[in-house]
Amino acid sequence: MYNGIVLDDEKLKEECGIFGIYGDSEQGLSRITYYGLYALQHRGQESAGIAVSDGGKVKHFKDMGLVSEVFDDDILEDLKGNIACGHVRYSTTGQSHITNAQPLVVKYRNGTLALAHNGNLVNAGELRRQLEKEGIIFQTSIDSEVIANLIARQDKGDTVEAVKQTVEQIRGAYALVLMTGDRLIGVRDPHGIRPLSIGRKGEKFVLASESCAFDTVGAKLIRDVEPGEIVVIDGNGLHSHYADMPRSKKLCIFEYVYLGRPDSIMDGNNIYMVRKKAGAILYKEHPAEADIVISVPDSGTAAAIGYAEASGIPFVEGLVKNRYVGRTFIKPSQKLREIGVTLKLNVLENVVKGKRVIMVDDSIVRGTTSRKLVQMLKGAGATEVHFRVSSPPVQYSCYFGIDTPSRKELVGANYSVGDIQERIGADSLGYLSLEGLKEAAGGLGCCDACFSGNYPMEVPVEGDKFILEK
Repeated sequence: MYNGIVLDDEKLKEECGIFGIYGDSEQGLSRITYYGLYALQHRGQESAGIAVSDGGKVKHFKDMGLVSEVFDDDILEDLKGNIACGHVRYSTTGQSHITNAQPLVVKYRNGTLALAHNGNLVNAGELRRQLEKEGIIFQTSIDSEVIANLIARQDKGDTVEAVKQTVEQIRGAYALVLMTGDRLIGVRDPHGIRPLSIGRKGEKFVLASESCAFDTVGAKLIRDVEPGEIVVIDGNGLHSHYADMPRSKKLCIFEYVYLGRPDSIMDGNNIYMVRKKAGAILYKEHPAEADIVISVPDSGTAAAIGYAEASGIPFVEGLVKNRYVGRTFIKPSQKLREIGVTLKLNVLENVVKGKRVIMVDDSIVRGTTSRKLVQMLKGAGATEVHFRVSSPPVQYSCYFGIDTPSRKELVGANYSVGDIQERIGADSLGYLSLEGLKEAAGGLGCCDACFSGNYPMEVPVEGDKFILEK
């Protein structure tokens, strides 16, 4: 991809992070939203935006770049209101362009609506074509505009009813933060695939993709928004509504594997503790004789610690991460990807030389980074490198808001574990089983389609062009 983090090209990317706050004061809500988005920056690095309402007029600002690049004191000072919503974006549908940045602000006959969306619709193209036939003109290439248009068209004076009618039409994974002139609304899809939580800061209610944002802004986690729930926050407090449709708990299991920040809590689970337990179960399933356990930082660290504690083999820092590597907009050739690994990670030669090493990572997508890391360790003098992965092989594409390569690019979909071991040059390779991952997550219902192919709803046929551009 051209716009994104080339050095993390081996990892699956989330689409967005969303944040909203309702308060009784005009002072500081845009700044609280700024810090909330800062805490959610890992969920999207392409664009950032904030919209505020003062009870009538909606003002907004958005641009390409990181939160700290988009906003300054003057911009935040100008964004005053008693309601605010914000968004950070990584595109999985629609081009990386300012017109696709969010929140989307739509003016219609009953007022102004600002929408921040995390997720993907699987029937967005069908709905868009239908709306275009009816004369709707679209300004962006993202599925979020389909949602905004449906709500605006169906709002006959009752926005909540319009939201209910809209969620009965759309299919896919979504968490939404909507802002009208006088209300903040949070919506989660009927399967709860994408996360959304409710917090409280004094008298202010807060919505966010992850609870880590609440910690940053000094709010307390109340609970998750339930699958299919429509949470309305106004001058009378918080109220819940539900559309008339089946509901189930299918949180994306990759939130536990990689996407969520370690300090976040989802469905009552601390992400760090789930990853650590996954590492312990990984040792039981795939033990190895070695001298040290290291991680691929940072996402593999919790699992590596769990593996080390369960095995009794010491955990040490064998790879050092350059935390000041920023975004790059150079086209990522394979050669650049390989150079990028050494730019981002370096081996502590004195730690690994002459040692049998167990290296733990959260996933293997294409396998190119894994091969380079094994080469780096052996080049630094490691006598053996045993690769352990704290998730099953990624074998299927995601249609619900994670930027997954096509199946032909997924090494787990095209090669056996033995073949992958040979391709990356490891002395042994072990993946955590799906059962083990579910056990680490407390046995809760999750969407595991990227591992199992068991999608919670009908999805496009592999190979179909799924994005909205024609």
